[in-house]
Amino acid sequence: MSRTFTGDTSSHAITHQSRRLIRPLFAVLLLALSVTLVACGGSVATGSSPSGTQPPAASPTARPAVVYVAMGASDAVGVGASDANTTAYVPILISRLPKGSAALNLGVSGYTAHQALTGELPQAISAQPTLVTVWLVGNDFKDCTPLTRYGADLNTLLGQLETKTHAKVFVANAPDMSLLPAIQQLAAQQGNFCGGSSSQAAIRAQVVAWNNVIASAVSAHHDYLVDLYNSDLVAHPDYIYSDGFHPSDKGYLALANLFWGQITATGGIPASSGA
Repeated sequence: MSRTFTGDTSSHAITHQSRRLIRPLFAVLLLALSVTLVACGGSVATGSSPSGTQPPAASPTARPAVVYVAMGASDAVGVGASDANTTAYVPILISRLPKGSAALNLGVSGYTAHQALTGELPQAISAQPTLVTVWLVGNDFKDCTPLTRYGADLNTLLGQLETKTHAKVFVANAPDMSLLPAIQQLAAQQGNFCGGSSSQAAIRAQVVAWNNVIASAVSAHHDYLVDLYNSDLVAHPDYIYSDGFHPSDKGYLALANLFWGQITATGGIPASSGA
C-alpha cells in the first residue's frame, strides 16, 4: 500500500516500498483511499459532539497546483541508486517541484506496460494529476514482448490518461539498448536477440523500431516525448549500474535532467505555481 507523508517539497521522504505517496494529498485521492487527512496546521474532530453544540465546519482543503504521478518499473523504484529515496530520478524530480506539490510514485520493479494497466493506471487516474512521467519500455524490450502488443498496451495507457485526467504526460523512449552490457551479454548467451541477430547493429535497429512505436503513441495522445535515444544516457560507462542495465547515481541524475528539461520547456509546471 502507499504511505502518506506530509510536508513541503523540501522534505521529500520516500520509502523503499514499490508504491509510495509523498506530501499532503488532495481531496480526490483522499476519497479514493478512504483516508481523512488534514492540511498543515489543521485538526480533526472525532467522536460525538458535546450536547447542544455543533461540530466546527470543515475547511476545504486546497488542491496543490502540481500533482505529480510517476509511472514506471524498477527505474522509478530506484534500483541501482545508492539511495533510492534521494538519488533516483523520481525523487530528484520531486525535489524540484514547487513547494506544496503532491507526488505519487507508482513504480513497481519488473513491471511491463501491460502490468501497469492494472497495477498503476487506476491509481494514477484516481490521483487526478497535473503532471505524469511514464518510462515503461525496458522490461518489455528485454523480455521480447511482441512490439504490436507493447504498442497496444502503451496506447491504452496513454489513452486512459488523456481521456480521464487533465495531466501533461511525459513519456520517455528507449535509450540505445544495444550499448547496455546486460543486453549484450544476453544476446551473446542466446546467440540472438528476440529472434534477430545478436549484433549490436541489429539490436540498435530493434530499438529504433520500438521508439517509432513510442513516438507514434505519444503523438496520437498529444503527450510529450522525452528522447533518451538521442542522448548520452547510456554512452558513459559510469552512468550505468554494475548490473549493466539500470542507471547509476550519475545516470539517474542525467535521466532526471532529461525529463526536467522537457517538463520545463513545455510548461509542465504552471508558471503560477512559483516554480
